[in-house]
Amino acid sequence: MSLWSSKKGKKEDSGNYRPVSLTSIPEKVMEQIILGVISKPVEEKKVMGSGQHGFTKGKSCLTNLIAFYDGMTGWVDEERAVDVVYLDLSKAFDTISHNILISKLRKCGLDEWTVRWIESWLNGPDGCDK
Repeated sequence: MSLWSSKKGKKEDSGNYRPVSLTSIPEKVMEQIILGVISKPVEEKKVMGSGQHGFTKGKSCLTNLIAFYDGMTGWVDEERAVDVVYLDLSKAFDTISHNILISKLRKCGLDEWTVRWIESWLNGPDGCDK
């Protein structure tokens, strides 16, 4: 199921709209189950650094913004030069290599059943890499 979300700009311009995917309830439940299975080995092996906010328990976009603001204001208080570059990584997961991701999940020590399940989900119903 897909809806359309408006970007900023004139409502009449069709280029200002993008599709929004809605996740079904069973997908959300499975996502939470898999997240629970993946989280333990990832935390134990300290795969993610302390600066990781996405997909990290107790952290969010807001905590990321607060950490960024705190760092920048600290440097300004020290009278250091500060430059900021914003990047739009909204399509990052559209371009990630599934083979590399699967390899990294195996290196994290996930059990083979979970890795194969994730690989199957990433490859989709037709067996092709998305």
